[in-house]
Amino acid sequence: MKLTTQMKLGIDVGRVLIAPGDDSRPDTSFIGGTLETALSTPPYEGMFDVVPQLVRRFAGQVWIISKCGPRIQQRTLQWFDHHRFFARTGIERTNVRFCLKRPEKALHCRELGITHFIDDRVDVLQPMIGSVPNLFLFGPGRPSDLGDPLQRVQDWTAVSRALLS
Repeated sequence: MKLTTQMKLGIDVGRVLIAPGDDSRPDTSFIGGTLETALSTPPYEGMFDVVPQLVRRFAGQVWIISKCGPRIQQRTLQWFDHHRFFARTGIERTNVRFCLKRPEKALHCRELGITHFIDDRVDVLQPMIGSVPNLFLFGPGRPSDLGDPLQRVQDWTAVSRALLS
């Protein structure tokens, strides 16, 4: 009898689904600006092209797992609605999880049985080593010698190559 594990994907929000601000500080316009500014923050380039393909590849088992407080949780959900995120990606609205501390993302992943996770922070991915077999560090300017099991993906084109090829 062969056991098969269903593939499940987890994706971070800030600087992964939602583009970083124009300045060097992460997520500044989304976190510190007005609601109007937050809603006008663009999606990361290529995200709406690749994520629907990932949803099909993972048979709908795609989860959004984000660390943020209640105010930013609300803004994130408003951003999703404003950009028709769920309709455009095929991700279920119920497949969104929030936590207040970065290490808690690993707890969500274990509970959900996540097999692949995309995040822009090494300190988020490291606690997942050993429980999430496929870890992807997203974004430009990262060191290339990440070591197993972290894989660098600079953008959504790289995610497509890594997970859809």
